[in-house]
Amino acid sequence: MHKTGKKKYPVQLKDAIIKGIADKKGKNIVCLNMSNIAESLCDYFVICEGDSSVQVDTIARSIEEEVFKATGEEVYHHEGYENAEWILLDYVDVIVHIFQPQVRSFYNLESLWADAVNEEIILEKGYKHVQTK
Repeated sequence: MHKTGKKKYPVQLKDAIIKGIADKKGKNIVCLNMSNIAESLCDYFVICEGDSSVQVDTIARSIEEEVFKATGEEVYHHEGYENAEWILLDYVDVIVHIFQPQVRSFYNLESLWADAVNEEIILEKGYKHVQTK
């Protein structure tokens, strides 16, 4: 399968991903806006965590369902369903990382992309609020 170019709706895609995470009670959601970084592979990294391999798997499947409902897009590539410590979902414009807490802490992706705009996602009563750090 050949990876196609950028889509017209990365923000809609990101919002569907965040909804999929929130629906399964994903924690510590962070969105790294990579659109102003010349060498970045995508427009956004969305990073979150689940407390167990079951929850990490459930969050990833919820994201796939929400994205398909909202955009008709299927994930281009995925990795990590086997042990569900870190699942990666690649939607070309948005790459999602779902971690167990200890694995997220070890890899600390947020610090690797410190030049990206870091948007912390806060969920309140079904609404999402974005705070830029």
